[in-house]
Amino acid sequence: MSVFEVGPGGPLRGRLSVPGDKSISHRVLLLAALADGTCTIRGLSDGLDVRCTLSIIRQVGADVDEGSDGTLRIRGGRLHGPDDVLDVGNSGTGIRLLAGMLAGLPFRSVLDGDASIRRRPMDRVLAPLAQMGARVSGSDGSTLAPLAIDGGGLTGIEYESPVASAQVKGCVLFAGLSADGPTTVVEALRTRAHTEELFAATGIDVVEEPGRITVSPGRPVPFDHEVEGDPSQAAFWAVAASIVPGSEVVVQDVYRGPARGGFVDVLRRMGADLYHDPEGGDLTVRAAALHGTVVGAEEVPGLVDEIPVLAVAAACAEGETRFEGVAELRVKESDRIATVEGLLEAMGGSVRTEGDVLVVEGGRLRGASVRSHHDHRIAMAGAVAALVADGPTTVDGWDAVATSYPGFADDLAALRGGGD
Repeated sequence: MSVFEVGPGGPLRGRLSVPGDKSISHRVLLLAALADGTCTIRGLSDGLDVRCTLSIIRQVGADVDEGSDGTLRIRGGRLHGPDDVLDVGNSGTGIRLLAGMLAGLPFRSVLDGDASIRRRPMDRVLAPLAQMGARVSGSDGSTLAPLAIDGGGLTGIEYESPVASAQVKGCVLFAGLSADGPTTVVEALRTRAHTEELFAATGIDVVEEPGRITVSPGRPVPFDHEVEGDPSQAAFWAVAASIVPGSEVVVQDVYRGPARGGFVDVLRRMGADLYHDPEGGDLTVRAAALHGTVVGAEEVPGLVDEIPVLAVAAACAEGETRFEGVAELRVKESDRIATVEGLLEAMGGSVRTEGDVLVVEGGRLRGASVRSHHDHRIAMAGAVAALVADGPTTVDGWDAVATSYPGFADDLAALRGGGD
């Protein structure tokens, strides 16, 4: 594993672009594979998670032409069973969405991933797929990966998800495209709406009502899509620019969709100086004195990827910040409640849990040796915390950032050089 060393320094200044939105990137690849015709995709995330999904759609028959500028032209609609196991790498989004898509297609496939994926709960998608008549089985009769899928023969259902998860919703809706009738997902808490938005944009019949999304069987029409910058990656720079004195950073062309601007709302409540242009999408952030706030459980489904770095902001703020209803963070790439606690405690921060509430008390951080726990969000949160710590910090397992943001260290160096 690689180690990244970073310490305190001068202000961050400049403009940058973050990778294309990871959640959207996975979904547009699956839709392009299903479409009967050629789709054009620009701005796709260059992280390993998305590269794994791209490799998988190739394995099941999508014809992919990748231009020198990163533009993809994908001809789908003629999918077939793969010759080998489909490797999602570290991608929880990938394995759950693909399970839904593949459950509806008339061939056998096996989805697998790394050690982290083999520990993550898959019962949350296997249960609704079983209700639809899918034949999906986990390793040795369990609900863990690898997942063996004998696709086809699905029935539309109405499914009330017991967890607030855009991945579960997306899995069921992708399966619904191949069912024999409409499929409805009922949500108690609103989650990211990428699946239903992209379905509607690509000609699929979707009906949205308060707390309910219904999809009819069908296939997307060929489409042209530009993936905007990932808000979850922009959040790292928003926090970094807020806590490093004298900073001013512009993150260009950040996706502005519903249920993805939650970190902006939280930082504003904490006193951050930021502006998200509703037209161009640029996010401008200037350093500001932060104070504590309460992040309610109803906000958490839209913040599962941003809470690690928001906890860093809380550790640098005046007063106490409470993140309520964060139990879902325990089943991400790492147990993010435990790994956030470990990160902040190692750096001298004050943090505790009260049931499913994460409580962070503001103060000063010190340099330390911290671990990513193979979680890209924890690695980058550690690097942001190091910018204001007393003394240097080393992040062990830095290679985890390749999952979603391979160029993070280069972008940090550019901002420290004034954006040159």
